[in-house]
Amino acid sequence: MFRALPLRLLPLLLSLLLNQPVLANFSPQQAINRLPIGHDAALLVADPLTGKIVYAQRENQFQPPASTQKLVTALAAKLFFDTDFRFSTDLELKDKDVIIRFSGDPTFSRQQLAMLLTQLKKNKQSLLKGNIILNGSVFSGYERAPGWPWDILGVCYSAPSSSISLEHNCVQGALYSDNELGQLTRVNVPAHQPIKVSSDARIVSKEQQKARYCDLTLTADNSNGYQLSGCLPKRDKPLPLNFAVQNTVDYTAAVIRSELKRAGIRFNGEILRDDQASGKRIARHGSEPLHILIDTMVRESDNLIADNLAKTLGHHYFSRPGTFNNGIAAIKAILNDKAGIDLSQAVLVDGSGLSRNNRLTATQMMEVVTYLYQHDKQLGLLTTLPVSGQSGTLRYRQSIRHQPLKGNIAAKSGSLYGTHNLAGMMTTKSGKKLLFVQMVANYHPEQKAEDAPKTAPPIEAFERKLYRALYESF
Repeated sequence: MFRALPLRLLPLLLSLLLNQPVLANFSPQQAINRLPIGHDAALLVADPLTGKIVYAQRENQFQPPASTQKLVTALAAKLFFDTDFRFSTDLELKDKDVIIRFSGDPTFSRQQLAMLLTQLKKNKQSLLKGNIILNGSVFSGYERAPGWPWDILGVCYSAPSSSISLEHNCVQGALYSDNELGQLTRVNVPAHQPIKVSSDARIVSKEQQKARYCDLTLTADNSNGYQLSGCLPKRDKPLPLNFAVQNTVDYTAAVIRSELKRAGIRFNGEILRDDQASGKRIARHGSEPLHILIDTMVRESDNLIADNLAKTLGHHYFSRPGTFNNGIAAIKAILNDKAGIDLSQAVLVDGSGLSRNNRLTATQMMEVVTYLYQHDKQLGLLTTLPVSGQSGTLRYRQSIRHQPLKGNIAAKSGSLYGTHNLAGMMTTKSGKKLLFVQMVANYHPEQKAEDAPKTAPPIEAFERKLYRALYESF
């Protein structure tokens, strides 16, 4: 005859059956209740030492990964490339022509280009009698991935992923609205930047802006021309602007002409693109090594580095020009072959997570985070993660920047419209390590009246409650 199991032991039995520990003090539901109606939250928390799941909710639901996807790209790059991998930009000569061979270096700067061009003088090329040819054969296809919204293509976090990249494919400027109401705003772009920006946006009061449903809009053309329209509230300080270069070949060609003139090198020829051009190399510029590029990519959530790395993986893995398509195929194959991580069912279309088409589950992301943790000595990727209240994209994240969470969470953040994600590791009150993945989608809080008391946004309240509960419970 079997005796009845005491009720107090029932949670323990269930925990053993489900391979989950009993945590009487951890109550994520209180945090989840802070989220607005209609949200979709997938959560997964694991103990990396035992492999046990601490908490799971909708862990197999596909969600937009946003920039947490950069961890996937970072892992594939570290597993595939040698530690001394660098992007290179070559200066070549063929007869009277000068060839610049680009490799998609996302960090190649104007100053580095200028230093490369000065090598022409050292080769007695103070007068160029031929043409300058730009070779960008390492990439082909689209420079913007499917799912990048049209209305963000003029801003720098959506700069085109091009083999011919310069100055991060980004130009900084400022918009001034410190004149009288009703007057036009004025825009300022550094004189050395070869783009054209005009503004017919009007200066208004905040009340006028609200009554007219008037916003500041930006349109761009393929000749690196930009038009600002709409309205902007009066303000004493200029509004910083960042313009994504639309035509990387035209932009680079204009910068080359300017730098040749500055270097005293005479040139009256044409600057053309020819991906078949080849000559004798006379100089090379190498980027920072892979680990530094990845550190910047993850810590600062750099989209261009991520997307150009993904295309470069496709180029090297398949020995053909890199594209978004073969870059993702390479990433999936590398992770499956070298890490045993199967992302065949994941929907990925770029390397940065910027596309709204990307879909990953919390379980898939946890596989990546767990691999980073288990192989940290070989990979060193955990040190690239932003730290709460201290570095990168988590330095000013209100929900986790203060004590006791400050310095105890290292994670990659990811944000899109209605999406707020975190994936990484935390150190609890007792010093225990926990791995976690947070994917919150369909986050659309109710709009508050202007005279309503100021309170923390629901997502901030949710994260603060969730991670403090985890911190205190272990």
